Amino acid sequence: MEIVVTGRHTQIKQRFRDVVESKMNRVTAIAPDAERVQIVLTHEGNPRQADTAQRVEITVIAGRTVVRAEASSTDEFSALDMALDKLTLRLRRTRDRRKDHRRGYTNPVPVDMGAIVPEEPKAEEPEPVEEPINSPQAAVASDLGPGESVEVQVGDTPIVIRRKLHIAEPMTIDEALYEMELIGHDFFLFVNKETNRPSVVYHRHGWSYGVFEIDTPENVKKD
Repeated sequence: MEIVVTGRHTQIKQRFRDVVESKMNRVTAIAPDAERVQIVLTHEGNPRQADTAQRVEITVIAGRTVVRAEASSTDEFSALDMALDKLTLRLRRTRDRRKDHRRGYTNPVPVDMGAIVPEEPKAEEPEPVEEPINSPQAAVASDLGPGESVEVQVGDTPIVIRRKLHIAEPMTIDEALYEMELIGHDFFLFVNKETNRPSVVYHRHGWSYGVFEIDTPENVKKD
């Protein structure tokens, strides 16, 4: 398994590299098919954030499966331990899920919040106005290729909008929930295989989930 350790705003000490390599057996014990582990150590220079000055992000790549976890602490070693605890928990969930599917087990269906139906426009839309290049609209105006990204700063403000094109195959709600758990986010954007609509699954509370679907008035009328 390849182990890659990089630093942001900090230099990686050899001791940290050695500790990382000694602890990666926890990953291979749960995910023997893991091909690559990426560890990113970030230092936060703001003294007000001393309690979370060191952040460790761990990403495990095993074929088409990507599992990620991160944690922050006062030092890099405790942040590494906390991130690794989160990671191993998600790796176990991935392993157990594969076993359950082999046995024919299916997860409960999440709460479906229904499709979002926008209101009919009450007035004609104004003529499009050419936007300056440093506007939010400019961030989404250019064409992007798969994996490409663009960043636009809004005027003289510190706001930066980043846009990236991600190519993904349509998936079911159950698959989207699975992907959301793997990356450790509270929501996941996907294209619903059954409806072909852009959709979002998200955590509500406990083991309850919600689903938002997006569509246009024209398509809703056709249905």
